[in-house]
Amino acid sequence: MKKVYNETVNIKSVGKTVTLAGWVAKRRDLGGLLFVDLRDRTGIIQLVFNPDNKNYELANTLKNEYVIEVTGKVVERSSKNPNLKTGDIEIEVDKLEILNTCEELPFPIVDEVNTSEDNRLKYRYLDLRRNKLKNNLFLRNEILHFLRNKMYDLGFTEVQTPILTASSPEGARDFVVPSRVYPGKFYALPQAPQIYKELLMVSGFEKYFQIAPCFRDEDPRADRTLEFYQLDLEMSFVDEDDVLAVGEEIFYDTFTKFSNKKVSPRPFRRIAYNDAIDIYGSDKPDLRFGMEIQDITNIFEKTEFTVFKNIINDGGMINAIVAKNAADKYSRKQLDELTEFVKSKKASGLAYLKIADEITGSIAKVITEKEMNDLKKQLELENNDLVLIISGDRHIVKPALGGLRLRVGNDLGLLDPNRLELCIVNDFPMFEWDEQNEKWDFCHNPFSLPHGGIHAYDDKSNLENILAYQYDFVCNGNEMASGAIRNHDLDSLAKGFEIVGYNREEVEQKFKSVFTAFKYGCPPHGGMAPGLDRIIMLIQDEPNLREVQAFPPSASGQDLMMGSPSTIEDYQLKELSLKIEK
Repeated sequence: MKKVYNETVNIKSVGKTVTLAGWVAKRRDLGGLLFVDLRDRTGIIQLVFNPDNKNYELANTLKNEYVIEVTGKVVERSSKNPNLKTGDIEIEVDKLEILNTCEELPFPIVDEVNTSEDNRLKYRYLDLRRNKLKNNLFLRNEILHFLRNKMYDLGFTEVQTPILTASSPEGARDFVVPSRVYPGKFYALPQAPQIYKELLMVSGFEKYFQIAPCFRDEDPRADRTLEFYQLDLEMSFVDEDDVLAVGEEIFYDTFTKFSNKKVSPRPFRRIAYNDAIDIYGSDKPDLRFGMEIQDITNIFEKTEFTVFKNIINDGGMINAIVAKNAADKYSRKQLDELTEFVKSKKASGLAYLKIADEITGSIAKVITEKEMNDLKKQLELENNDLVLIISGDRHIVKPALGGLRLRVGNDLGLLDPNRLELCIVNDFPMFEWDEQNEKWDFCHNPFSLPHGGIHAYDDKSNLENILAYQYDFVCNGNEMASGAIRNHDLDSLAKGFEIVGYNREEVEQKFKSVFTAFKYGCPPHGGMAPGLDRIIMLIQDEPNLREVQAFPPSASGQDLMMGSPSTIEDYQLKELSLKIEK
């Protein structure tokens, strides 16, 4: 078989005889003249069968998704199709062979298919025949090729690390695999190659990368599945600026090469974590629009409005966002919907003001003229502006207003779909208070280097102010990569873990490989891990990560095609020394 791909055949091929193979996308009978659209991985080409063609009767039996092979002459079409790359030509078929037939399809193979996502995932091999998904995977292939070459050009060495490893407390729940040889013991699938890549730095590789699969037993959502891929990289003898420069090059070059959108220039804007929370209510801010959070607590320090007065007396804050020229765009019903939205974010309620010659709103009658004038001045208010106010504790006010900012920005069409606005959020707190368990926990990566090194832990009363060399790359409100400069000092590492409740012996046992290896000459090092699936999502404007993976689990975490998770036989349980409790 000397098959050629459909889209390699063009007007220059007229007069040549070619052999093509693929799937029947459509058959049309135009008064005896048969036309068949043949699809292969590259696209569609038209086949033509005249009534006197020896293959005519066989061609008349063809149905959608039959697999066929044809040999024929390339001829110029009298009626050309500018929407096809092969629209100038067609194939006069001399030989037709049906290689396989097709049963009735569970859904048609068209770009806009009207069926549930679960049904598409159950028959994913059919779903992948659709141009939309096929093009997503072809793009994924091109991006991976590009990134591998870039990493080679930057002097990195590709190393594959194990999939079966040990369980470790890295922030998410592990997938575990029982051992047959060692009854009662378990492997774990890696949440990331974190420990292995640090050990490669101890090994002297200095610049490592891999396209790494990562596994986390978390509830799936639109931008997260049980298994995902990242461009994992680590470097020795570097500081934060060195790693961020590599990250900027990776993101900028990838986005500018594969996307037609406007990409923010290098160097990307850097925002300290606390500033991101204060200004945008999020550690992954969307910078495509303003509407920044503003603290107006000072305006109401002497207020007689009971709600605000009590909040200030309890040490709370009053913050606002301003939707410019939008007061007339929100009805009372819509503002009530916004109130319910912020309540879902744990806020107690939402106050608002509509700025006009006569100021109206939920608190218009309970604030003084001076307070109103101060608001106009501080917030630079103009006619038809809408002021949205939330009050309470900082850890509620900021994220609630951050979510409201995105909601209102989306309502008003401020999230420009033709921009990719990147920034770097850095200087994360080393620790955060876990209210549920009433203890300190790591805010980011436990292996990160704190500002000031081991001496940062000298003052235990100042834990909330200890910053770490941790950073995230963010694009359009999406976390695109996380990384850190690692803590290569064992004593400092142990002190950090002690703060969150592990004594040194427990830590050394839990991370035995690291604590042993670091005793043999560990260089200073750091790295990051861009999320490949999210990069492709943004480039392709896909709201769902499952649309850029070949065989993803469903939204409920099931593989509907393979039937997993599934039960196993009793003899398998016995081999693994396991018993299922019902």
